Amino acid sequence: MRLLLTGANGQVGSELRRALAPLGEVVAFDRAGLDLAQPDALIARVREVAPQAIVNAGAYTAVDKAESEPEAAFAINATAPRVLAEEAKKLGAILVHYSTDYVFDGEKTSPYTEADAPNPLSVYGRSKLEGERAVIGSGCRHLTLRTSWVYGTRGRNFLLTMLKFARDGRALRVVDDQVGAPTWCREIADATAALLGKPALAVAGADGLYHLCARGATSWYGFARAIFESPELPRLGVARPALEAIPTSEYPTPARRPRNSRLDCSRLEGRAGVRLAPWDEALGRAMAELYTSRA
Repeated sequence: MRLLLTGANGQVGSELRRALAPLGEVVAFDRAGLDLAQPDALIARVREVAPQAIVNAGAYTAVDKAESEPEAAFAINATAPRVLAEEAKKLGAILVHYSTDYVFDGEKTSPYTEADAPNPLSVYGRSKLEGERAVIGSGCRHLTLRTSWVYGTRGRNFLLTMLKFARDGRALRVVDDQVGAPTWCREIADATAALLGKPALAVAGADGLYHLCARGATSWYGFARAIFESPELPRLGVARPALEAIPTSEYPTPARRPRNSRLDCSRLEGRAGVRLAPWDEALGRAMAELYTSRA
């Protein structure tokens, strides 16, 4: 299989380069090699590579900045997936596209299923929803995977931000009334490779929209507390900071976030037998990886 990977230097993309390698030839592009905001260049690259699978790990992920840059967010999160889907259909290729819990408003009291109606609260959420709909509406074979609270051992994310602030000696006030599943990008990449390796999911009828995130749930405060209670913390040279739980009202941001970001992943588990580890178990492995990579 020849696979075209976008966003290859991002959190998920960097893990995908490793995870997809056993499936065949991975032609990987970072932003410098393939700007998702340039549709003509995108079309040219896809036609040049002529892949059997396209994995779109590139995205505009600056949730708050998107409020003041809607055109940039929609260009990358909505227009680019539409272009990739149209090209995938022409090639007969399967497209893997990632979306987000932020397509929901968080008002539901139980985990969201794929059948629940989206109602995004932010420009970022609306741009990702438009991208989803473009992929689904294109008629191409696709796996559209909604995930949540993605973090990793590189790049910019909640885990690394918390550790940086702790190293700087900052007391931390963290929101405790938004709930979701912190999901390690390595788990997403490994699950993606497993899905692409299942022939039954690579044909029309078995493809479609699925939720893919870690099992269990916590708040942002609970996530931060788990980071600072990790046995790896002293080995990383980080002292446990003062940590205070606060409501969303005390931490205003340009973009509104859903209070409930829990996703029901039973559809994917039932169809493909794929489910991710509990969020706290995966976090433990990620913390150990941070120590190993810096030792």
